[in-house]
Amino acid sequence: MKLMKIGILGTGHIGKTLVQKLSAAGHDVKVANSRGPETVVAELLSSGARAVTQPEALVDVDVVILSIPLNRLPEIAPRIAKLPTDTVVVDTSNYYPFRDERIEVIEQGEVESLWVTGQLSRPIAKAWNAIGSASLAKKGQPAGAQGRIAIPVAADRDRDREVAMALVEDTGFDAFDAGTLADSWRQQPGAPAYCTDLTREEMGPALAAADRPRLPKRRDLGVAVMQERLGDGTTNPDEDWGVRLVRAVNM
Repeated sequence: MKLMKIGILGTGHIGKTLVQKLSAAGHDVKVANSRGPETVVAELLSSGARAVTQPEALVDVDVVILSIPLNRLPEIAPRIAKLPTDTVVVDTSNYYPFRDERIEVIEQGEVESLWVTGQLSRPIAKAWNAIGSASLAKKGQPAGAQGRIAIPVAADRDRDREVAMALVEDTGFDAFDAGTLADSWRQQPGAPAYCTDLTREEMGPALAAADRPRLPKRRDLGVAVMQERLGDGTTNPDEDWGVRLVRAVNM
């Protein structure tokens, strides 16, 4: 696929790695956070990305990647609504009640990605939500490498899926077609495919094995163990201990 113009909103654990990896792959990357371009650290711009304001990040781009907490997506919805219909919007978020506050419709079973599409009033692709930030930063490999980790991608529109999968490959991982947004609950927190660092061959069976009613309990159990071990709700585990924990809980 051709090199693309990409706007990334968010410089948290996932967002900062996507900025670095996608700009290093040759894409024209603009990045914005909620505090202003002057607060974006120089390290993120070392491969050619540019720090801009949030409105500037959404102008003249082929792709917008949203890497902000799920409960903040409604705040940017008016800006996202102004994007051309053919702009691909990729969401990396997950619902965690302790962080996002309680969202009743999700608690009642609405698929997180469908809630997001409703808030943004447009189709999205779901990608990079089912890999830990440390694994995303450290475990990418060239295409064809033995044991390369797979990342599930869900979307309803063919172009959204195609573009998101191509960009996943550019970050050093095998893109796995996980189907429609209605099925993307299979890559939500608590699912066997969530943050367990599986290969392409392992990903399909893991998605199929997901047991929807059990996801919230598994999600919350994993969070409780991490909070007890790490001491707070914001520190992310490393790429080894975190994967071992999530595999024990989710699989």
